[in-house]
Amino acid sequence: MKQPIIQKPIPYYEQFYHSLKAMIVEGTLTPGERINETQLAKDFGVSRSPIREAIRVLEREGLLVSDEKAKVMVYQPTFKDVEEIYQCRQALESFAVRLMITAAEADETAQIGLVLEETRQAIHREAPAQEIIKLNESFHNHIILFSRNNRLKRQIDELRSLMYLFRTYNFTGTERALTIEAEHSAIYREIKAGNQEAASKAMIHHLEHDLSYLKEQLQTKALII
Repeated sequence: MKQPIIQKPIPYYEQFYHSLKAMIVEGTLTPGERINETQLAKDFGVSRSPIREAIRVLEREGLLVSDEKAKVMVYQPTFKDVEEIYQCRQALESFAVRLMITAAEADETAQIGLVLEETRQAIHREAPAQEIIKLNESFHNHIILFSRNNRLKRQIDELRSLMYLFRTYNFTGTERALTIEAEHSAIYREIKAGNQEAASKAMIHHLEHDLSYLKEQLQTKALII
């Protein structure tokens, strides 16, 4: 007799974590806004315990921060912090693409090409912004994964939530999406050619351009301090 599959209920803190994270990424909760545990518990109809646990996870990810009075608020970027995160990305991802060229199997390299094709199709049909952003994230994630360097991946994982938040700030419609896709395609051409130096330089160029555009958007939208 086939054993039934029992679906475990999703813990309250995990449900709240995903809800709160979405509110931050989508801008419902704005940078610098204070998080009120009591009000959130009332709004979501739960006790403060799962809310507190979800907040701790989001603090570890960097999306929430505590001030000197232990008040919790939504992360608000500074130019210094944004630049430091991109410096880390440039160092790690330019090295990852070098490793990936020698470590990846042919079918794995082809998977990156498929992600790019999906991205082009999504842009062409004017897919929702979050779908295109996730495809752009997937391009970078595949390179990190296929580098076969677990410690490098763990360092990138520490920045993942803030990187995704920056991607949402950085996405301003079709023209921007096409620019990102073109830069990703340039990186992929060098990957397919097996050119480590050129692929590494293309990655650095892409992230430098990304940083410059992000800083402009943060200033324009008054999201930075």
